Amino acid sequence: MNIWQQLATYWQYPFVRYALIAGVLIALCSSLWGVTLVLKRFSFIGDGLSHVAFGAMAIAAVLKMSSRMPLILLVTVATAILLLRTGSRAKIKGDAAIAMVSVGALAMGYLLMNLWPVSGNVSGDVCATLFGSTSILTLRLSEVWLCVILSVIVILLFVLFYNKIFSVTFDEDFARVAGVPAGLYNLMIAVVIAVIIVLAMNLVGSLLISALVVFPALSAMRIYKSFLSVTVCSAVLSVGCALLGLLIAILGSTPVGSTIVAVDIAAFGVCSLIGKFAAQR
Repeated sequence: MNIWQQLATYWQYPFVRYALIAGVLIALCSSLWGVTLVLKRFSFIGDGLSHVAFGAMAIAAVLKMSSRMPLILLVTVATAILLLRTGSRAKIKGDAAIAMVSVGALAMGYLLMNLWPVSGNVSGDVCATLFGSTSILTLRLSEVWLCVILSVIVILLFVLFYNKIFSVTFDEDFARVAGVPAGLYNLMIAVVIAVIIVLAMNLVGSLLISALVVFPALSAMRIYKSFLSVTVCSAVLSVGCALLGLLIAILGSTPVGSTIVAVDIAAFGVCSLIGKFAAQR
């Protein structure tokens, strides 16, 4: 059986179609907002919130909630707002506060899953959550629809407020002088990133989310310089890498999250070579 016949066979299964739909939408959302995240140097917030999402998932698992995403979303968004609101004014500064929350949530989540295991294979559950081994291939139709709805909202926010996001990203002080409520848009960015992280947990796992957000943006920046060009290139690269990574994982039975990140790393290497070659001409 050749590769196209295998793909045709797998396409008949609903879980494969669900995985591809969710994967494309999550990759698109991550890439659009990832450029802003990188340029504003908010990447560490994404990494910290991914660990908070893991802790929230552990709580939802211990409580035996049938639908875990609402609780995970609520906790992650609340943490994003709290970090953004108190990070600059608290005695513990932003980067230190994020580090504490990140490590604390990761440790408490793992502790809870060991004290009140939801299955006989705690290590397998933790590994799947951290690295996204199988969760994207076990999505239910309701979860796919929730992913679609949230993704559409995230993309619409980026399109509708593109000019404001652009101004806040490049010169926040000038944006404030021009009358743009920079604090409100920073809050929106933090909340949207929290939503993307919760969605991306199913795709690449908690520990690999930052790669999904950062790598496409950095790859695009190796080739293009303008914000719009970088954003479009990042979106194309992210969707392409997610699709290729998913197909490789399905056909080769490799871990989904790690495979997608490996493809992203390869794309970054290719873009770096293209950028160097273009600069020499």
